[in-house]
Parts: sequence; structure tokens; C-alpha cells
Amino acid sequence: QVQLVESGGGLVQPGGSLRLSCAASGSIVTTYVMGWYRQAPGKQRELVASITSDGTTNYADSVKGRFTISRDNAKGTAYLQMDSLKPDDTAVYYCHVDLWSDYRRQDYWGRGTQVTVSS
Repeated sequence: QVQLVESGGGLVQPGGSLRLSCAASGSIVTTYVMGWYRQAPGKQRELVASITSDGTTNYADSVKGRFTISRDNAKGTAYLQMDSLKPDDTAVYYCHVDLWSDYRRQDYWGRGTQVTVSS
């Protein structure tokens, strides 16, 4: 009964920007950590950034200073602002949410959104 809807991926030139959104809805009591992961072809899925319910953030070294994660608790939505994009940022980006629903702690993954950085 929990849905994650991602949006905002696409094709962008090197140096450009994109903003990803992840909206969680359904029978959610509390949302703890919201995060973004990415997986490039032939590589393992890796954490890009995460944010706790009180706003504490964590970033992969490769995106520090370029990406910014934020969240709107009232809307149950997390955002990933990606600036100064590089071809190495090309990947499928997945939203991940750690939450309390149906009397237990659970985690959910979004379906993923493609980000391609290319000239």
C-alpha cells in the first residue's frame, strides 16, 4: 500500500542540471530516511545521497558540492538537485525510502529514472 513515484530524469549536456523528485504515498505513518541510489551499466548500485527526517544529509564523495538532497516532509517527497553534471553521472537513479507502515518498519524502492549526461 505504499507507492513511490519518481520523476525528473532525462538527457542533459555535461555541465547541465536536473532535478529528481520522489513522492511517497499510501499508508505511511512515518518516513525515516529518504535516499537516491544509482546504477550504471556493468556497475553495482551505489548510494548517491540520503536525508533523514530531521534533515541530516549524506553524500557520496563523487557528488559532494554538485548534488543537493532535500525533502518536504508534509508532501512525503524527496528531491535531488544535480548540478555540474558529468558523463560519469549517467545511470538509472533509484529512490529508496525507509518508513513505518502497517505496524512495521519497511523499505521501498522506486522503479528508477534514467539520467543520461552526454553532448
